[in-house]
Amino acid sequence: MKNLTAVLTVVAVILAIWYAACVPMNIKSVLNTAARAGEVVVPEDNKARREAGALGLVLKNTSHAADAWAEERPRLPAPHQVAAELWSTTVQKKITSKRSLIYHGWVTLSATLLGFAIGTGLGILLAVGIVHSRVMDMSVMPWAIVSQTIPIIALAPMIIVVLYSIGIQGIIPKAVISAYLSFFPVVVGMVKGLRSPDAMQLDLLRTYNASTGQGFWKLRLPASMPYLFASLKIGIAASLVGAIVGELPTGAVAGLGARLLAGSYYGQTVQIWSALFAAAILAACLVAFLGLLERMILRRMGEKA
Repeated sequence: MKNLTAVLTVVAVILAIWYAACVPMNIKSVLNTAARAGEVVVPEDNKARREAGALGLVLKNTSHAADAWAEERPRLPAPHQVAAELWSTTVQKKITSKRSLIYHGWVTLSATLLGFAIGTGLGILLAVGIVHSRVMDMSVMPWAIVSQTIPIIALAPMIIVVLYSIGIQGIIPKAVISAYLSFFPVVVGMVKGLRSPDAMQLDLLRTYNASTGQGFWKLRLPASMPYLFASLKIGIAASLVGAIVGELPTGAVAGLGARLLAGSYYGQTVQIWSALFAAAILAACLVAFLGLLERMILRRMGEKA
């Protein structure tokens, strides 16, 4: 109950700040609408309102403040507007409808999972090579670090153009971008996990005349599981971001990135925010699933999750 109370308190504070921020953010469009409807606003001149500060306009027009939470195209939508948009585009729309967030979420999720699988597999293989080969440790690891310094928003169009030029389209380019973002956390976490056994444990294996393969399967891999799952949780969220970013340069018509683009083109900020929340909810579900999988596997291995 204490945890629930703390969570609800934080949520209530966030909602209060959000509602309060909507008023100065939307007050100018509210006053413009009211002025066109013949209502009295201060100041009456349109140019003066444009040049005036938002907080000053709110203080001079307190009777119009509540209208900031009901604008059709607000600069900052109110929480209930985002919630209503989420409800109407999920529950009240067929899953196969092009206006359904579930449909768009599945398109993004498919690229996310494919890219995550590629990135995870590549990351684990690189980590194993880095741990068992000093040459790879000195050569591959620095390049893996350097690769993450390139902004993905600049790299994504290059990847898409190159792949399109050789006839690779559809889900693959988005999956490649997702894999690019997800493999690095897996590499770092897996390397740390495979190196986590201490010297006494490694000496004990050598005393038993265990081979390198036996040391890997019996000691290093089980010891790396907590580190791996921590990295996977970061990687799956990064993979989702990569899939959304991969949809932006292509002008995609489906996917959460496409919803963001469409909302941006037509000034539908409520649609933009609903797509953002849908992406956040999807990421939370993926991380929660990995957390459940982690507890099951570690419990089966006799470790505490």
